[in-house]
Amino acid sequence: MSHLTTPRRRKLIVAATVMLVSGLVLTACSTTTSSPESDSPSAGTQSVDNDFLAAHDLDGLDAAQVIERLDTMPVADRPADLIASVQPDALVLTDDQERETQLPMPDDEVYISIAPYRDQTHDCYFHSLTTCLGELANAAVQVTLTGDDGEVLVDEVRQTYDNGFIGIWVPRGTTATLTVEYDGQAGTADISTMNSDDPTCITTLQLT
Repeated sequence: MSHLTTPRRRKLIVAATVMLVSGLVLTACSTTTSSPESDSPSAGTQSVDNDFLAAHDLDGLDAAQVIERLDTMPVADRPADLIASVQPDALVLTDDQERETQLPMPDDEVYISIAPYRDQTHDCYFHSLTTCLGELANAAVQVTLTGDDGEVLVDEVRQTYDNGFIGIWVPRGTTATLTVEYDGQAGTADISTMNSDDPTCITTLQLT
């Protein structure tokens, strides 16, 4: 049997490397654009797997409490065997044993995560509480959220979490402009909670 020629071997190695790197990128932060309903049962009709939650020390917590615990957790302490995807209507939890459960989100609010950046960012659509990483960790930033009607919904200094994100609860049915200021620089991004497939992860807000 003849051996692969050197050029072909190089192409195969490059292709395998690209596939591996792509897989790691997708694992690092969810980029899917599908709505929760398109991939899994509705959070309103699916029963919560309490054994799953107990196995990950999350039993007795609702979606907002799980989000608070995981998003504010030091990066070094975050569970490597758990993926927590924040979607507009549900917090979707999966683990390395291919188990899944969903916790319904509040009826009146959506959790939006923002990673302001200066030089480096990444693609993201639905925020992953355990794997997404932003550039500016533990930084005090001024956050202003203004609705399209001119109402100021948020106007305060927030500290980014250890993962480089800020988390804010935004009323449902809202379109607004988010402004983040840090160290003499500022950036803006549009926020929407109008639809069940709106993004919950904003990584396009560059500080300039």
